[in-house]
Amino acid sequence: MKGALAAVLLVAGLVASCARDQQSGAVHIIHAKGDIDPIMERYLDRALADAENSNARAAVIELDTPGGLDVSMRAIVQRIERSNVPVIIYVAPSGSRAASAGTFITMAANIAAMAPNTSIGAASAINSDGSDIEGTLGKKVENDAVAFIRGIAELRGRNADWAEQAVREAVAVNQTQAVDLHVVDFVANDLDDLLRQSDGRTVTLRPGLTAEVSGLESAPRIDVEMTVWERFLGVLANPTIASLLITIGFIALIIEVGHPGVIVPGVVGAIAILLGFLGFGVLPVDTVGLVLIALGLGMIALELFVPGGILGAGGVVAVALGGIIAFRDTPTELRPPIWLVVTVALTLTFVFAGISLALSKIRKMESVTGVGALIGRLAVARTELAPRGYVFIGGERWQAQLPDAERASVGDRLRIVGAEGLRLQVRKEEQP
Repeated sequence: MKGALAAVLLVAGLVASCARDQQSGAVHIIHAKGDIDPIMERYLDRALADAENSNARAAVIELDTPGGLDVSMRAIVQRIERSNVPVIIYVAPSGSRAASAGTFITMAANIAAMAPNTSIGAASAINSDGSDIEGTLGKKVENDAVAFIRGIAELRGRNADWAEQAVREAVAVNQTQAVDLHVVDFVANDLDDLLRQSDGRTVTLRPGLTAEVSGLESAPRIDVEMTVWERFLGVLANPTIASLLITIGFIALIIEVGHPGVIVPGVVGAIAILLGFLGFGVLPVDTVGLVLIALGLGMIALELFVPGGILGAGGVVAVALGGIIAFRDTPTELRPPIWLVVTVALTLTFVFAGISLALSKIRKMESVTGVGALIGRLAVARTELAPRGYVFIGGERWQAQLPDAERASVGDRLRIVGAEGLRLQVRKEEQP
């Protein structure tokens, strides 16, 4: 039942996290703070999709990042460049930075602004451990990054030469220098100032498609926060947490191999390794979700052969987590209806619980075979019993014995009350 409770809680979280605010004509405020990783990528994609679906006037991304994964950064830039609503990047609050991957994202905005005491730049490519990329590979990565950031700058009409310097020489500038160098458009003291200065500008969403940014100051504002599950996945994306998960997962699997049948280490280890790979971005988010669903269904199936509740509970949790991870940000037209997800999850939970309970009861029942299975049944005397003789039961002839003071004739009905070896102990049954 612990598995059933966990599934119910996860499904409730799924329902809550799938809620959408569809107020039309608002300004959506998105908070991108932390490393650029697959979770940040999914969050920004969802937030921009919400803005598009609700015909928002603009989407403001408050950015504060030290950088992150190149693949996630490129996906975010591409998402901004194909957005149907104007995207405003605001490096804020004071003390924030748009370093490394954040530089690419900021320059990709339709409108880019910075708060006082902020910085941008230092966009050179490095290894995940912070070391330089050496040799030919380093040159290839650097030249590829330069070509990408120059393309972004030229698309948005920004300083492409400085952008190249930010990659090749890791230069960085503060907000005033960034405006002077035409890296960003202006400095804004706060969100109100940002919207006031952005109001009335005409921006190019895509080549050949322009839009006027208007009515920002008076428009309602919607804070688009990370959902509970996005925050949970964001914690997993922390390199330290991801490393611990993978380490714990492998140790757990080794314990399971060394002590087969314990089950708990195997279940925990498999889920931990998958979540660790998700945190490192080794596996795509959707792939991890689908693998978790498959793993969970396999655990539930194995529960029927290896009862105990652990595999079943782990399977229910894995299926629920996988469903949330895999379908959380699927486009609405492709996403399973919430009522269907809830119904399937609850049905699966209670069917699993019922089967486990039934199997548990069956396995607790005593197995009665051989002579013991005959006790309590009626037999017919085949010979005279005085007090020993033979009886007939179930198409077989058995030796039988009455108490010393009793006798039975051929054809008498006898009740089997016990056995000594292969000799049945019987007593006379009242004749019908």
